[in-house]
Amino acid sequence: MQAILWDMDGTLIDSEPLHELALMQALEKLGHTAAPDLHDHVLGMSAEAVYGWLCREVGLDMPFKQWITMKYELYMAGVETLKPVPGALETWAAADAADVRQAVASNSDRIVVNANLGRFDMITPGMVSVCRNDIRKGKPDPEIYLRAAWLLGVDPADAVVVEDSGTGAAAGLAAGMQVYLVPTSEVAVPEGATKLQDFAELRALFES
Repeated sequence: MQAILWDMDGTLIDSEPLHELALMQALEKLGHTAAPDLHDHVLGMSAEAVYGWLCREVGLDMPFKQWITMKYELYMAGVETLKPVPGALETWAAADAADVRQAVASNSDRIVVNANLGRFDMITPGMVSVCRNDIRKGKPDPEIYLRAAWLLGVDPADAVVVEDSGTGAAAGLAAGMQVYLVPTSEVAVPEGATKLQDFAELRALFES
């Protein structure tokens, strides 16, 4: 292992609940009711993919630019309430101290990536992060993880992906990388991926 490529929402930072709250608040403002299984449908999806699903299933008819502006305004109002995924930031710091190359690869837009990482003072000189705005296709396409590996200068086969969603895991596997799901993930473990029982398992890969 030469590098760790981290998903952000739900993997490093427990931001999925805030995303869903902002989404539901935006829908309510427009007179729509969110489906009870909203979480299962939007987990790991890019903003464009969520918007497309809402248009088809909920009847959203607002132009995407107006919709995402409304949703992000509601999201940003709650950024200071965010908390890290237990054990994730400690593992990031341990890998950094061990000079393991790391990157964040998120299906979220740059405005959200910067807000989330800035909340925990994680934006540092030379840090590599790839967001939905940097690529042509979001997860489950492997492009985001392949680009992160390229920016770090490592072979995809030597990179480890850490994820919480099936969508993200599929992207990592398609990129030819070893994929681990965080202990808090509730999704079924895709064939070829491994679920961490504790972040100590991940740290063992570079502390031995």
